[in-house]
Amino acid sequence: MQNVNWVALAVFVLLFAFITWLGFAAARWRRGDLDLLHEWGLGGRRFGTIITWFLVGGDLYTAYTFIAVPALAFGAGAVAFFAVPYTVVIYPILFLVFSRIWYVCHKHGYITASDFVRGRFGNRWLALAVTITGLVATMPYIALQLVGIQVVVGALGISGTGLAADLPLIIAFIILAAFTYSSGLRAPASIAVVKDILIYITAFAALIVIPIQLGGFGELFAKVPAPKLLLAVPGPNSTGAYGAYATLALGSALALFLYPHSLTGILSASSGRAIRRNAALLPGYSFMLGLLALMGFFAIAAGVGNLPEYADGFKQFGNNFAVPALLLHSFPSWFVGIAFAAIGIGALVPASIMSIAAANLYTRNIHREFINKNPTDKQESQMAKWVSLIVKLGALVFILFVPTQYAIQLQLLGGIWIIQTLPAVMLGAYTRWFNAWALLIGWAVGTVAGTAMAVAVNLTPTYPLSRAGYSFPGYAAFYTVVLNLLVAIVLTPVFNAMSAQRTPADETVAADYYA
Repeated sequence: MQNVNWVALAVFVLLFAFITWLGFAAARWRRGDLDLLHEWGLGGRRFGTIITWFLVGGDLYTAYTFIAVPALAFGAGAVAFFAVPYTVVIYPILFLVFSRIWYVCHKHGYITASDFVRGRFGNRWLALAVTITGLVATMPYIALQLVGIQVVVGALGISGTGLAADLPLIIAFIILAAFTYSSGLRAPASIAVVKDILIYITAFAALIVIPIQLGGFGELFAKVPAPKLLLAVPGPNSTGAYGAYATLALGSALALFLYPHSLTGILSASSGRAIRRNAALLPGYSFMLGLLALMGFFAIAAGVGNLPEYADGFKQFGNNFAVPALLLHSFPSWFVGIAFAAIGIGALVPASIMSIAAANLYTRNIHREFINKNPTDKQESQMAKWVSLIVKLGALVFILFVPTQYAIQLQLLGGIWIIQTLPAVMLGAYTRWFNAWALLIGWAVGTVAGTAMAVAVNLTPTYPLSRAGYSFPGYAAFYTVVLNLLVAIVLTPVFNAMSAQRTPADETVAADYYA
């Protein structure tokens, strides 16, 4: 690849050094006893509206989002913009559903979604299914954050073979592991403020500078091939790209807050009111995401894919190199360092939260439930700290030794799997009507069917559902969660009739879901 960009690298390293210090210093911010799991893993549930805004935004809008959404626009065109309506739909869901979940979790001391499901439905096996799904769906997500670091490090000109090529990722892992272990959720919460400010600066600078360089938005869009500007018109007897776009947006929206890291950010808030306020404020990130998606079109118009100085980068990273190449082409080296640091830091924040969320899940819903039922507070928090290290190490090993495409495919499967917890978690926030065993069977059916659909289309998200001569291409996760829900609805009366004399305990009451 190109020679090392020393100015950009120096700025990148300085900003990384600053957030490393900030991550360790966070242990003394809003000081609490980090030998308590809710202090280490949820920041003591003391983050107000502003910190929650930065934390949840930093959690959902990751380094891989910064790289992958413009890369999809660069390669596939308009379909990439499904991410914009998807991130608009999620906030009414946050307002209506997850403020209720915050209240009940705060009332009963629940730390994970599985804690809530266990208390609500009184079934440890349903809670275990939610736990395993969350763990399996989170692991490739962490690995993809490291991919974001890998791309920008390569764009800085740092390349090689063997240890020399892997050393930057190993250093990033050590930094991430150390400050997460010592500071818990306080570390990514403090770093998220820096990360989000840098990403907003980068996005707005690109929106202003690059169109000016390219002669204005009219000239810019004139250089983008027409088929990429709009979705393809469906053929006869098919919803075509329209159906795929709509179901991708809706299915992704339904799944997003079911991920353990999303719920960890929500439960760290100081009040349900802070959650509702963030449902109104977080759409600012959706606006930013639209700007980031436009950068894929900017890269097409700038012609970076055809410039010889970036050929090695595109060869190694594919379309994921579009944003780094565009930034290198359009900005001075010092600003490139800031933008690349925004992406790199944007990997550390969600990766830290994800590893904490996975550690909370294992500790509360596997270790405590099945191995050590009565741990001390210190034993519980210490177990979570060790598990967070193991999770990050697993993600690092995956990226170093397994082709990146596998992580992308597993992340796709993770979206299909995690949405199968929707009936137990999201509908469980409103009703106890469902039978726990019916929910468990629905989860299993949806998981198996979704996996089979994904495999049938070579691990791509869109499955062409065909009925009566009509084709309905759509997101497999959306189709299978509907199937999951239908199974649960049909089987609930059956199981209730079979166990009419036994009413599973519900730890919660209606008043727990409100202020």
